[in-house]
Amino acid sequence: MTMAGASAPKPNRGQRKGRQEELLYDRELEDLPAEMRWREWMMRVEAVMFASAEPVTRETLARVVGKDCSIDLLIDDLSEELRDRPYELVAVAGGWQHRTRPRFAETIRASSAPTRGGAAALSEFEAMVLMAVGYFQPVTRGELSTIFGKEVSRDTIGNLRGAGFIGSGPRSPTPGAPIHT
Repeated sequence: MTMAGASAPKPNRGQRKGRQEELLYDRELEDLPAEMRWREWMMRVEAVMFASAEPVTRETLARVVGKDCSIDLLIDDLSEELRDRPYELVAVAGGWQHRTRPRFAETIRASSAPTRGGAAALSEFEAMVLMAVGYFQPVTRGELSTIFGKEVSRDTIGNLRGAGFIGSGPRSPTPGAPIHT
């Protein structure tokens, strides 16, 4: 309900930008011949899957292709196209993901190249701090510094928190009320 004489609420800047992008992004590609349209949809789907670190759902893919596009047929065509490549599209966790074929696992391990998968890379000290938090929890940063005999920085705690390994607990009843980790 608005006051008399008041105009309707204006969309905020983010909403306007989102609507504008939606209008500018051509999902249907009606100006392209059918074969070129299909090829473009295939490339869009592959690009989204390639860029994503997590499985991509049907709903996510539907945002980049036309309403008359069959995502299942696109996936089938992409899988066929990747048949002779060292990677494939795999149905996993309610979506699809690029995965290296199992026969190349040893090659990748031998290369020592960093990969996207697996646990976050922790320094030796961060791993020790994480173990101490697990053992002594709840524990404050000051208590961790006492355990290690040296300062445990806020950055170390922030990195572990940012990677999702630890969270904040209640405030300690000690002076200064530090937060338990």
